[in-house]
Amino acid sequence: MPIFVVHEHHARRLHWDFRLELDKVLKSWALPKIPPRKKKIKRLAVQVENHPLEYAKFEGVIKEGYGKGRVKIWDSGKYDLFYRGKDKLEFELFGKKLRGKFVLINAKLGGNKNNWLFFKI
Repeated sequence: MPIFVVHEHHARRLHWDFRLELDKVLKSWALPKIPPRKKKIKRLAVQVENHPLEYAKFEGVIKEGYGKGRVKIWDSGKYDLFYRGKDKLEFELFGKKLRGKFVLINAKLGGNKNNWLFFKI
């Protein structure tokens, strides 16, 4: 099964980086608020650059440049992808904190193609 990881990232602003192993990389989204653990809570998820798979185990301090700050693993585990479309992913997470079925939908909020919604179903 592929992996997922959520990094708690204390950069200029606290946010969470949600990452899914897809196509031999970690597809990544930045969440300004803590990931949803209950149904009916939707979170903005801004798609950012992919990261190498090795980054899934990273914890430490980024000392320079964009993203400078402390990073720690908030949750991680395996997941099962059961739908993948151009603008929608449906999957089940098997983490310690995030468990159950979730969706990422490219909502293009504000006309920005990087703005997705992340929620539990």
